[in-house]
Amino acid sequence: MEEHAQEALDRIDRRLLEALQADARLTTAELAQQVALSPSPCWRRVKRLEALGLVRGYHAELDPERLGWGVTAFVQVTLERHELALGDRFEQAVRAMPEIVACHNVSGAYDYLLQVLARDLKAFGEFSRTAIRALPGVKEMNSSFSLREVKRPAGVPVVGSGPAFRHAERGT
Repeated sequence: MEEHAQEALDRIDRRLLEALQADARLTTAELAQQVALSPSPCWRRVKRLEALGLVRGYHAELDPERLGWGVTAFVQVTLERHELALGDRFEQAVRAMPEIVACHNVSGAYDYLLQVLARDLKAFGEFSRTAIRALPGVKEMNSSFSLREVKRPAGVPVVGSGPAFRHAERGT
């Protein structure tokens, strides 16, 4: 988030963001009631937050296991060379693979961390051999498997909206 966008957020904006993140299916009237506004100003604020790029979209959370994805793997990838063009080709190829649900360019011992879904270990093995190793510039890869999900991404903390902020806002 850009610095000016953060400064433009007041308490109502932060409450709107938290409410939308918790349940994006709220109607404008329900959202307005939660933040103590009338529907028209609430709608205008939401549109402003969208225009600022603070709301990227509205999504449904799907259950990977119920959809047949039994394995979640985290794959550490090291590229052959640190060249901008090679990294761009790698990233473009990763974006085209739906089994790779997250990709982070990281600092440290490897270059990228991929989160990969597969039906089972056999399917992951085949995908890693035929797809991940074939990505542009892959020199080395190491995989770890999730034994169980302890915490699922539930959203982004809204700056200035956590317990410390609420405590300070009350003046205690």
